[in-house]
Amino acid sequence: MNMFQILILVATGLAAGYLSGLLGLGGGVIVIPALIYLLGYSQHLAQGTTLGLMVLPIGLAAALEYHKKGFLDVRAALIMAVVFVIGSYMGSKMALQVDAVTLRKGFAVLLVAIALKMFFQTR
Repeated sequence: MNMFQILILVATGLAAGYLSGLLGLGGGVIVIPALIYLLGYSQHLAQGTTLGLMVLPIGLAAALEYHKKGFLDVRAALIMAVVFVIGSYMGSKMALQVDAVTLRKGFAVLLVAIALKMFFQTR
């Protein structure tokens, strides 16, 4: 893993944590597309790595199954987990300063943009 890839993982973990705190998004909504589009992970590797990121709160059993099949990048998951905590704290502080309607609209726009990107992608 080179320094550029580590920086992408740090930015992804921070963004996912921040948006989780700000909009209540699950890490997978941000992390899975980022791993696929920015680092070229397969869908399975992206999902397994995302579960590794969230292993303590929700995904231990599922992450272990992905790991058994070779679809969990433990190092990437740990890097993102560390900065996810920082990002979620920062996002939650910001969210408390934004009204509910703006948060709801921001959440909807982000979900639609990600859905459209994934729907129309041909590879």
